[in-house]
Amino acid sequence: MQRYEVVAIVLADLNEDDITALIERIQTIITERKGVIAKVDKWGKRHLAYEIKKQRDGYYFLIDFAGDGSVVNEIERNFKIDDRVVKFMTVKKEGATTAEGIEQEAAAAEAKRAQAKIDAEAAAAEGKAVNQIERAPREARPHARRNYNKEEAQTKGE
Repeated sequence: MQRYEVVAIVLADLNEDDITALIERIQTIITERKGVIAKVDKWGKRHLAYEIKKQRDGYYFLIDFAGDGSVVNEIERNFKIDDRVVKFMTVKKEGATTAEGIEQEAAAAEAKRAQAKIDAEAAAAEGKAVNQIERAPREARPHARRNYNKEEAQTKGE
């Protein structure tokens, strides 16, 4: 078994029930083929960087799972058939491939997030700004200017 991540973009005008049904269908494909689902993350509706199939917006979701190559082939086959799926990408990941290993990874990530949240709240309570860089006044900053001589300026346009 290998660890995979699938990110898909579906039509933005789908209702929540259709999106949930699509995700559940992918989850059943994974579990029927003895795969293990690590997480399902709905990113929501976002503006696309460029127009895809005459669509400017799309609904993004991510499924992180462990399975065989046949699972990936079946998921991609279903995405290609379904007209509601605008684009998708499957990436092989490093990481645990068993159910226990995935649960340990998730618990470690949750503990790390909780610790970061506690640290951020403690820093805010002390009155310190987290990840803030003090900027020097405009006069104190060095200026980067290049001086052109008249010959360079004249030959530049020719």
